[in-house]
Amino acid sequence: MIEPKLEVPAELRDLAEKTIDQAEKAFGMFFEAATKSMTTVPGAGADVSKQALAFTEQNMKSAFEHARKLVHATDLQEAMQIQSDFLRSQFTSAGDHMRQMTGSLMQPGKGKS
Repeated sequence: MIEPKLEVPAELRDLAEKTIDQAEKAFGMFFEAATKSMTTVPGAGADVSKQALAFTEQNMKSAFEHARKLVHATDLQEAMQIQSDFLRSQFTSAGDHMRQMTGSLMQPGKGKS
């Protein structure tokens, strides 16, 4: 069976691409401001907060990359493959982030035994 092509007008793809760019720029400004404000917060919790913010920023970058790929999908099968790849990478990334976060939280307790 031949998969039909997605007939998405070029104008709509361009608009979606511009919207993604604008949203990414806005999030970039947010993360820049959040990172600057984090440098003024002292304490052990600040390191965990910085790490969480970095993970969130990484996840958002992945989401924008994913959206760009979807905008250029030419058929439903390609769109489903892009979605499947994205979900797989997000699950892997979430597991990595959890290991790193729990490792960071456990380190201060090791020296107090």
